[in-house]
Amino acid sequence: MKKVLSSVMMLFLAFGFVANTYADAQGKVLMRLGYSTPPDHPYGIFSEKFKELAEEYTKGEIQVKLFPSGQISSEDAAFKSLQLGTIDAYIITASTLSPHYPLMDAFSLPYAFESLEHMQKVLRSELADKFFNEFEKKTKVAVFTYGSLDVRDLYNTKRPINTFEDFAGLKYRVPKNEVMIETFKAFGAEPIPLAWSETPSALQTGTVDGGDNGTTVILQMKFFEIAKNLTVLEHFLAFSPLLVSERFLKKITPEQRLALEQAAREANIFIDTYNLEQLKRIRELLEENGMTITYPEKAKFIEAALKVQDHFATKKGSEFAELLEEIRKIKP
Repeated sequence: MKKVLSSVMMLFLAFGFVANTYADAQGKVLMRLGYSTPPDHPYGIFSEKFKELAEEYTKGEIQVKLFPSGQISSEDAAFKSLQLGTIDAYIITASTLSPHYPLMDAFSLPYAFESLEHMQKVLRSELADKFFNEFEKKTKVAVFTYGSLDVRDLYNTKRPINTFEDFAGLKYRVPKNEVMIETFKAFGAEPIPLAWSETPSALQTGTVDGGDNGTTVILQMKFFEIAKNLTVLEHFLAFSPLLVSERFLKKITPEQRLALEQAAREANIFIDTYNLEQLKRIRELLEENGMTITYPEKAKFIEAALKVQDHFATKKGSEFAELLEEIRKIKP
């Protein structure tokens, strides 16, 4: 009898182990989503909306946990972490992605887009869908949506920029991105490639005279306390995709992925509207906080930018040139 009871108990425990394993496999999946800015930045607002919709559309099967302010990675290191699968998802500025996927620079060229609305149209096109699908195949990192759009405004500690010539000799921090480096050279400045994490201290110590960032970042990082000159050129229009690791995608079903992609698209519509409404107000706040805002004539900057575009179209080969031409065909 004891042997029978012992055998029954072992079967019960074994069944319980299998049942628990099955329950775990069918349970909630945690998605760890990181970004480099404070929670009240548009990255955070987008992420909160995505979390809300993702958990709704997956009926709670996927739970999204947010890690703002670079808690799980810096933006510069996040892409490699996504490829390794050590983080699930991260929002990364497109210009930071180009060292990992050079074709991304076609979307980051100076004055490639006439307005945020024009960029939005391109990023919602079939061309962008095809591009992001190829990106995933080659990098093993998925683009769920193009993310937050922003204008990169310039700031510096030295002088107001009223003309093209006023750029001469200023040391501007740029990401480690060859398009941005060549653009600032074409504008007459001295580009200093630095990781984003090094930028605030470099500005404070005078290692750089200024930089260009999304207007919201300039406000959130309180750069107005150090750099009193803001220049509105709208030379770079930035986007910051929501990227997801292949390792995470293997944890979820195709239906769950579709639900997450739907959540991402709808969160993008939400943040697009928010960003367009906020841009003017943020510039007003920067002025209220002591910055002098100038709006230089753009003709010479655009002329210099077109030379940069043509330079990279030649340098990067036919695939890059063809992509740039396709982008140019999509009119505002």
